[in-house]
Amino acid sequence: MRTATTIEASGHSSWPELVDFVVEAEKLGLDICWVAEAWGSDAPSPLGFLAARTERMLLGSGVIQLGTRTPAAIAQAAMTLAHMSEGRFLLGLGASGPQVMEGLHGVPFGRPLRRMRETVEIVRAVFSGEKVSYQGDEFTIPLAGGEARPMRVSVPPVDVPIYLASLSPKMLELTGRVADGWLGTSFVPEGSDAYFRHLDAGLAAAGRTRADLDVCQGAEVNFARDEDDLARIVGSRKKELAFSLGGMGSGSTNFYNNAYSRQGWAEAAAEIRAAWQSGDREAAVRLVTDDMVLATTLIGTEDMIRTRLRVWRDVGVDTVRLYPAGDTIAARLETLGRALELVREVG
Repeated sequence: MRTATTIEASGHSSWPELVDFVVEAEKLGLDICWVAEAWGSDAPSPLGFLAARTERMLLGSGVIQLGTRTPAAIAQAAMTLAHMSEGRFLLGLGASGPQVMEGLHGVPFGRPLRRMRETVEIVRAVFSGEKVSYQGDEFTIPLAGGEARPMRVSVPPVDVPIYLASLSPKMLELTGRVADGWLGTSFVPEGSDAYFRHLDAGLAAAGRTRADLDVCQGAEVNFARDEDDLARIVGSRKKELAFSLGGMGSGSTNFYNNAYSRQGWAEAAAEIRAAWQSGDREAAVRLVTDDMVLATTLIGTEDMIRTRLRVWRDVGVDTVRLYPAGDTIAARLETLGRALELVREVG
């Protein structure tokens, strides 16, 4: 398995320290660094900086959100970063959710599947260096009824791998049809068929196989000293999971809750969401079980994590995206280093 991590530029008190973390992670042998954007910092700006500070590792947008830019602007940013990094850039795209799209950007969230499909088609057309002419349900280029003619960008053509962050069945199927990689989350290997049957359907429809898709899954990694320490760590993660299941998205749309539901926790996920939405956050946290935390993370003793990595490998994960725990950069790097050694051991 390859190794990766994800950072968010606004998610740390010191940008220089975060850059040091990425630089040192590259020295430890990390393969990919993804940069997130949600309602904080954007992804392309930090990626440009990191391209100048790193030499070997791949750099990806994890993810650029649809609706925040036109498809052509997304392609321009990707092509620029690909050239700046000398071919080390990966374009990760995601639909985000109604709260961020409508609440922050004032952009309608509706029809994300159609917008994703058309965006990927337009982005690849721009990558080719040819003049772009596109007639879709969401986008028409050039603008209909205007004075413009088709244009090509002046950036040299590139071939940038496209990854899609997807959780819903239809978006997973689209990922299998059109993407080079899948950025997944809330992944339970024992319930992976909830994802893979849709990915595989899309792959088959496009005449492709799982070998044509980089399955990139993320999880927190945290080494526990003993059972008491494990109980403490698991307990400390329950509020975060309760928020994901109860408070993410909008009142009617929560992709994380849906993902847990499809993987065997439908009743628990519904109860957690109901408690959270009613304002009883403490009750929501109490409803989160230890198994719900452990199933989607790499938390445990070294032996537990080694065993868990083998499960991830055997179920079909190609790239493991590690979120190392630690209160300081040094502690996170120590955790990351130990995890990288285990991934290499597992193979």
